[in-house]
Amino acid sequence: MESAKLQELLDREAIRDCLYRYCRGIDRADEEALRSSYWPDAHDRHGAYVGSAEGFIQMALGVFKTGPRNIHQVSNILIEFQGPAQAAVETYFTALQRAPDREGVIRQVLLCGRYCDRFEKRGDEWRVADRTVVYDWVEEQTPPDKTEVDRFGLRQPIGCARPDDPVYALLSAKANATATD
Repeated sequence: MESAKLQELLDREAIRDCLYRYCRGIDRADEEALRSSYWPDAHDRHGAYVGSAEGFIQMALGVFKTGPRNIHQVSNILIEFQGPAQAAVETYFTALQRAPDREGVIRQVLLCGRYCDRFEKRGDEWRVADRTVVYDWVEEQTPPDKTEVDRFGLRQPIGCARPDDPVYALLSAKANATATD
């Protein structure tokens, strides 16, 4: 019985880690992290987009080229196992997104909602197999007129895309330290 409970705790943590990788992937334009959160054959219903996770990732990669600023935060992660290799997961999210629209006008929006995911465990890894994004709150905001340099002032460094965001230097240092051990 103890090993089953321990495995459940490990599985819960692996699911949470996958959700956090998704947030890093979408916020830091980190294709590797984004891809690692979905199974290659996954499906995604994400606002106006409905289709394969691969199609969603390709759409996101296109948005990344516009230099957006995204912040995704997740909370209230409820995991219900449906056997040893499947779980229904409801995760509340808050997202602040700023990017140019199709006409090049900068838009900013606050979104709150839930990721309703079917996770699957394949081998030792949990990833999203099917996602439906449910929107509970949307608020269009007026983007600031100032440049980021003016707005952030002395608050440096400013978060940015992979590989330039400071977290990747930290991860690289960790990898180098592990390699020399």
